[in-house]
Amino acid sequence: MELLHKELTDRILQVFYDVYNELGYGFLERVYQNSLFLELISRGFKVNAQKQIKVHYKGVEVGEYYADLLVDDLVILELKATEYVVQEFEWQLINYFKATDIEVGLLLNFGVKPKFRRKVFENNRKK
Repeated sequence: MELLHKELTDRILQVFYDVYNELGYGFLERVYQNSLFLELISRGFKVNAQKQIKVHYKGVEVGEYYADLLVDDLVILELKATEYVVQEFEWQLINYFKATDIEVGLLLNFGVKPKFRRKVFENNRKK
């Protein structure tokens, strides 16, 4: 069984590693976000930075999130620059899925060693 948006996420991960190899560890998350944004754009991706995601409860807007990057309207990127990836980061990505039609996300950590987690939350689970 093929992973949803596998080709796209593989290409995004290549950009992630290229940016990491250029910058290394130790910058603020915003530096990595800006660099990743520029590199994705230069490679022909459609990218939205700080994409607003509205959260609704029983049909009423109750809040909003801002996804770090949205690529090709299909994959949410949540960026971190921490020593460790914790469960709360993954739940943050899952919450983005719950509030949108997006089904695939990547948690990208520009830590001491670059790490990623790929998450999928299919739309049929959101109904």
